[in-house]
Amino acid sequence: MRNLFDIKDKVALITGASSGLGAGFAKLLAEQGAKVAIGARRVEKLENLKKEIEENNGECFSIQLDVTDPKNCETAVNEVVNHFGTIDILINCAGIANAAPCEMQNYEDWDKIVKTNLYGTYNMCHEVGKIMKEKKYGKIINLGSIHSMVAMPGLPLNGYCATKGAVLMLTKELANEWAKDNITVNAIGPAYFESEMTHDLLENPEFSKGIEKLCPMGRAGRQGELDGAILYFASDASSYTTGAYLPIDGGWTAV
Repeated sequence: MRNLFDIKDKVALITGASSGLGAGFAKLLAEQGAKVAIGARRVEKLENLKKEIEENNGECFSIQLDVTDPKNCETAVNEVVNHFGTIDILINCAGIANAAPCEMQNYEDWDKIVKTNLYGTYNMCHEVGKIMKEKKYGKIINLGSIHSMVAMPGLPLNGYCATKGAVLMLTKELANEWAKDNITVNAIGPAYFESEMTHDLLENPEFSKGIEKLCPMGRAGRQGELDGAILYFASDASSYTTGAYLPIDGGWTAV
């Protein structure tokens, strides 16, 4: 029987792959037989991930990547194409957050969030989209958030919410632009999962109580609970799905 979720020998580029969700997605796709290119600013962490993937018989290529720098994005994408020959799948995971009330927000911090979360996603879509458009095939997955849709009582995430909301609309517009080129552009909207960025929050008992109250399932996400969505959007199982936003949040945005 045909495996609808087959991504064997596809070339996947994952940004923000030095830790957290990006690193997890890289390992997932490598386990499923994809050739994986991992990019981030912290090259030393990439090398550890590359070694781990290769020790499990995966094929991996690491690149220094600062998604806020359009020229660096172009160079990194060219390096991946020179190494693997093409790019079939792009997963935009690079992202940052900070918590500060609007009236106390530092403009430099705000600018950094916008450049990483929004401009970074756009920069990578811009460069990889050229390759996908030329060959009339591509799968782009953008990392949204529950905060693409809702705010969080008691946690002032104005910069993060604004950029993740923008990523959702960018996803829809690029899906519209590239639909006839056989390029699908979709987004996932995770709630809180364990990562380097969320570790301190999830260790905070008061924050955990907030999750119990706001999330119908009453808990944070667990390792592996994003994998099915990633494989769906990365494979031809989603060939007629584009411009979609899939919340993976224990029901958080349903109430």
